Amino acid sequence: MADNYLEKRYEEVFGQKTKVKRIGHTLDELLLRNRSHRGYLKDFVVSRDMLERIVSVNTKIPSWCNQQALRFKLITKGIEAEKVLSMVKMGAALPELHLPIAGTEPEAFIICCTTIPEFRGVDIDLGISLQSMCLKAVEMGLNGLIIGNYNRQHLQEELHLPYDPVAVLAIGKGTEKIELVPIDPSDTRSVKASHAYYRSDGVHYVPKVQLKDLIID
Repeated sequence: MADNYLEKRYEEVFGQKTKVKRIGHTLDELLLRNRSHRGYLKDFVVSRDMLERIVSVNTKIPSWCNQQALRFKLITKGIEAEKVLSMVKMGAALPELHLPIAGTEPEAFIICCTTIPEFRGVDIDLGISLQSMCLKAVEMGLNGLIIGNYNRQHLQEELHLPYDPVAVLAIGKGTEKIELVPIDPSDTRSVKASHAYYRSDGVHYVPKVQLKDLIID
């Protein structure tokens, strides 16, 4: 079917050009707003309903061989959230800041687990799931942080999880100012150094490879 076939047929039949009204944010807008926050408003409480809405994207996204092996533990403000916070680490590239700063800790989490042994397919599904949930959170006016640095065994034991946890997603109302900055391809430093995020004058900067440097000629 040709591009814009229905729109063209409408014009032929009704003799006028249709206008498509955009509803909500574009994907590019959501992607730009989807930054990793390590500080959150304490006055804003994330409800279980909010977490369920975020997790609901997993009923719509693709899955490796349609296995749908991921399961999710929802943690809202309380004792369990305090346990999770004690077993995760944030801001590894800025150890001197001891993130999150006291008084800005996240208090809601989604623990991602797998019902089958972790392998490449599970990891691909996990990436799709985490990004999709983060985008949903942003659409809802929230923010998130994907946490991979945590004590897996203790987390499973303390939360009595029936499956292996493979990632932790913090959710809340972010307080940080975050900006993207282009990576200079002529930077002679190591990849780790040139790609490392940093902070200056209260702004969290995240270096990104530019489009022209992503494409292979």
